Amino acid sequence: MSYFGTDGIRGKFGQFPITPEFALQLGFAAGKVLKKIRPNKKPIVVLGKDTRLSGYILESALQAGLNAAGVYVHLLGPLPTPAIAHLTRALHADAGIVISASHNPYFDNGIKFFSDEGKKLSNELQQAINLELENDLVIEDSANLGKSVRVKDANGRYIEFCKSTFPYHFHLRNLKIVVDCANGAAYNVGPAVFRELGAKVIALNHEPDGQNINENCGSTHPEGLQRAVVAHGADLGVGFDGDADRVIMVDRHGQLINGDHILYILATQSAKKPTGIVGTVMSNMALELALAKAEVPFVRAQVGDRYVLQSLEQQGWVTGGEPSGHILTLDKSTTGDAIIAALQVLTVMKEQDKALDELVADFKLFPQILVNVRLEKMIDPFQIPALVTAFEHAEATLKGRGRLLIRKSGTEPVIRVMVEGDNLEEVTHLANNLADAVRQHAQTA
Repeated sequence: MSYFGTDGIRGKFGQFPITPEFALQLGFAAGKVLKKIRPNKKPIVVLGKDTRLSGYILESALQAGLNAAGVYVHLLGPLPTPAIAHLTRALHADAGIVISASHNPYFDNGIKFFSDEGKKLSNELQQAINLELENDLVIEDSANLGKSVRVKDANGRYIEFCKSTFPYHFHLRNLKIVVDCANGAAYNVGPAVFRELGAKVIALNHEPDGQNINENCGSTHPEGLQRAVVAHGADLGVGFDGDADRVIMVDRHGQLINGDHILYILATQSAKKPTGIVGTVMSNMALELALAKAEVPFVRAQVGDRYVLQSLEQQGWVTGGEPSGHILTLDKSTTGDAIIAALQVLTVMKEQDKALDELVADFKLFPQILVNVRLEKMIDPFQIPALVTAFEHAEATLKGRGRLLIRKSGTEPVIRVMVEGDNLEEVTHLANNLADAVRQHAQTA
């Protein structure tokens, strides 16, 4: 049995596998695997979390399991997911573990791993942990147990690392920035980074109570950030999700700047243009056309930062991301990092001496309509000839001006019909017609 999904192990706290009992077994199994890889030493694991109440329980259980397996644990406390990736490398640890459910509500939680290189754990290591979980938890002699220590300067280390990705000859002293921390892992370090670079910072949602993480705030609910930027007369806004690996931005007029906008800025406005850009199947076609005009190669990966990373490594490129704001800049960090992505956009603003809205003045996203068709039972729409014909007709209609994406949900009986193009009325009509066709044929399938 495989416990790992595309981004670690995730679920509702208190329901298997996100329970203290399983976390204890998982820590022990991961520790045993690391000891096999490092037979002549006691491995070191760094362990961090976001601000959910359940994180304290899972942290204690994982720590106990790792120690029981003979692993030393360096406790980092609440820190962004990319901070754990960085500190795994900086502290020369053998692995990193993050307790977080990212942008999910507080009652969910998750556990994900980083390798000693600060990258997502390989499929081979995940499988080795899965196999070890099948064995009984047998504690070694007490002399072989591991210890735990708290890393007291973890915040400062990460803040300095983020600042190091911003050019030394630039500063933010003339900027007012609103920072929405989503009551999550960046509640402390997020505002600190921008303040230490000179900005006047107005912090929002930076008082976590264990239950208010992502609650009507942060990158998934940017409306409050948009209002605050305008109300305070700020130059821009920056919004994180719960574990601060995703970022959205807001210009001085309150307009949303999403991941596609950020990739456009980094690809076409930066003094050091990337060799190529990796997006996903959800990236707006306007981005693809704009990059083609700028002669910047562009490829699409599956949805998920794991697949964006894989594609970047295959292409030998460093910049990619998703419309949700999960931006990877592999020349700066090994994983998606909301703070660092925002700093790269601020770098371009300084290089060009332009406001954020001016950097995207010539870039307009195509209207994109997504209709989720819920069915009584899942079907494969591409096995129904009449639907295939309808899809092909829509694609022909949009050729060169838009595109069609039909996806099956991986977790529920839902077909996602996405149509985008240069005409809102047209794409709305096509999306609704195709959704109706899927419903009709699903009833007779």
